[in-house]
Amino acid sequence: MTELDRLLDFAARSRLPEGGFGYLLDDGSVDPARGQETWIVARMTHVFGLAHLLGRPGAAELARHGVLALTEGPLHDEEHGGWSASTADPTKAAYVHAFAVLAGATATTAGIEGGRPLLAEALGTWLGRFWDDDAGMAVEEWDAAWTTLSDYRGVNANMHGVEAVLAAADALDAVADDAVGAATELRAHALRTTERVVHGWARERDWRLPEHYSTDWVPLPEYNRDRPADPFRPYGVTVGHQFEWSRLALHLRAALDDPPTWLLDDAIGLFEAAARRGWAADAHDGFPYTLDWDDRPVVVARMHWVLCEAVAAAAALAEVTGQDRYRRLAERWRAHGEERFADPATGNWHHELTPTGEVGTGTWVGQPDAYHLAQMLLLDGRPVRGSLAAALSR
Repeated sequence: MTELDRLLDFAARSRLPEGGFGYLLDDGSVDPARGQETWIVARMTHVFGLAHLLGRPGAAELARHGVLALTEGPLHDEEHGGWSASTADPTKAAYVHAFAVLAGATATTAGIEGGRPLLAEALGTWLGRFWDDDAGMAVEEWDAAWTTLSDYRGVNANMHGVEAVLAAADALDAVADDAVGAATELRAHALRTTERVVHGWARERDWRLPEHYSTDWVPLPEYNRDRPADPFRPYGVTVGHQFEWSRLALHLRAALDDPPTWLLDDAIGLFEAAARRGWAADAHDGFPYTLDWDDRPVVVARMHWVLCEAVAAAAALAEVTGQDRYRRLAERWRAHGEERFADPATGNWHHELTPTGEVGTGTWVGQPDAYHLAQMLLLDGRPVRGSLAAALSR
């Protein structure tokens, strides 16, 4: 049994009999207090869609289970459209809608029943409610009825929006001969956002990317200084996002017919800065969650997703550049994860550790997520395409 097999077996335990997927605790049980959360349901649907493309038995049913939850379950707002953040939170967030697009795109590419209608609705909501064409960016959050838009702007949701629309473009290419124009437009959106975030804000600040912005996209470097360990909006430089943007620049480069040369240059620049400044920044092996603007550690907890994204970015750079140095880094960091993070009892990785390797709970409790680890495992040794689903389907 492979590492991916063990992870997927554990992830399948998140299936809720009433529909959707729940938040998994360290013992593999679902936390009933959390209800359903759209980001988890959508990410699990995406993961099982990828598993179906690999031919894993039972994955299609699990992916279909997720599609049904997103189209007919309580997270879907039948009155106003779109998806609530969770069964306890009716707000409409760009972050969760990006994952609804990704789930629909992967389900479509994988041939899961209901995938195409899900993708059509999710894309329509993303483009109609979140995409700001003047800014070339997505706005952040609406109230339940789409009447009040938050003043906050952020690049985390935009990062996942880039991932989602690239996957959507690949899905449209695969299933609809008349969707060439729509796919091209989605890739143009991804390029505009990546150019502003990576080639603009990150490059201008020597690869220290601000995460938080005002309504008119002025950086807010002190945002959440008093809540630095926030799981979605931490203060300072988020090391894992530097790696994630680096990898997404490579996916975007692969998806474009005539990609600008800066996409590879900037992917390397972001990666090298994150690796150099992040690794053992507090004299302990591993990557801390966040750094301040002078590269000093702020939140020193080790998050599994940060290491997964570091490995995935290194593996992608190895494929694109052919340089062994990136392959060696991917192997070294993955070995560190398997030694420190891997939980033999579950097949997943612990989501948070202290700098010395004990399980931590400052930001994350349990092991809710299969998304980052599954993608890390699936990217290894595969060609870089616009999306993982496209790479697997070929």
